[in-house]
Amino acid sequence: MELMRDLAVQGVQMALVLALAPLLTGIVRKCRAHFQRRQGASVVQPYRDLARLLRKDVVLAENASWLFRAAPYLVFASTWVAAALVPTFAVGLMFSWSADLIAIIALLGSARFFLALAGLDVGTSFGGIGSSREVMIASLAEPAMIMTVFTLALIAGSTQLSTIAETMTFAHVGLRVSLGLALVALILVAVAENGRIPIDNPSTHLELTMVHEAMVLEYSGRHLAMIELAAQLKLLLYFSLTGCVFAPFGLVGPESPPWVYGTAIAAYASKLAIGAPLLALFETTTAKMRVFRVPGFLGAALMLGFLGTLLLFVSRSL
Repeated sequence: MELMRDLAVQGVQMALVLALAPLLTGIVRKCRAHFQRRQGASVVQPYRDLARLLRKDVVLAENASWLFRAAPYLVFASTWVAAALVPTFAVGLMFSWSADLIAIIALLGSARFFLALAGLDVGTSFGGIGSSREVMIASLAEPAMIMTVFTLALIAGSTQLSTIAETMTFAHVGLRVSLGLALVALILVAVAENGRIPIDNPSTHLELTMVHEAMVLEYSGRHLAMIELAAQLKLLLYFSLTGCVFAPFGLVGPESPPWVYGTAIAAYASKLAIGAPLLALFETTTAKMRVFRVPGFLGAALMLGFLGTLLLFVSRSL
């Protein structure tokens, strides 16, 4: 019975992130339209877009290889697994031993690698531009993310998210400058990784500014649906990661009664409801920067992560 219960709870978490990812994107778009004095589409419009794409036929270029066909499914699977490993409403689940920050970064890196290769596969100029910019951003964002992981690992003594969440919830961590620096660094990395303003504009198709959209211009039908859903899952992943580490309220243990899980899911939904308008407000009040200024943006995230780690070493040596 315990095995079946653990499997059921883990399955609920996997289904929850898959179901809420398009809704989160829809809420961000709706809030952004509201801040811009526009009506905007419904919050359920991403679900309709995915359903419409799944019904359409796939159009492939003549020189597309097997990698171009397989990349959407590989990107979606890697991103879904990474998003499902982040504790959303419960810690200590059946596969929590694999919910390691290093493993999650590796899964996201694998998805990015296949998507960049797919952008180069057809040989279009737009795909090449988008892939080169994506790799450039990743080469700067991943070190900043690693430094943030080091800061959290030094505080919790582990890189497993369940252990970090339990440490932040029950241990007397207190207010630390290093945690504040790590939070700001994580937010900057999340903005860059998800291609949001000021790094990229997810709602544009201008060839001189787009990054993510340039790599997927040749996709259509169910392939494009898989890539769009993977992008929505990635956004949800960073929301879940921020809430799990820096706002772990509402998380419950693996042996809690069913009604407690319902309360925990409601707490998780409240975190998303608070974070989505904040992201939309940030994008509305911020202008997109030039591509050549992106290294400075992510360099600040790297320095903040490094300072957070350095402060922990200094404070422990005193």
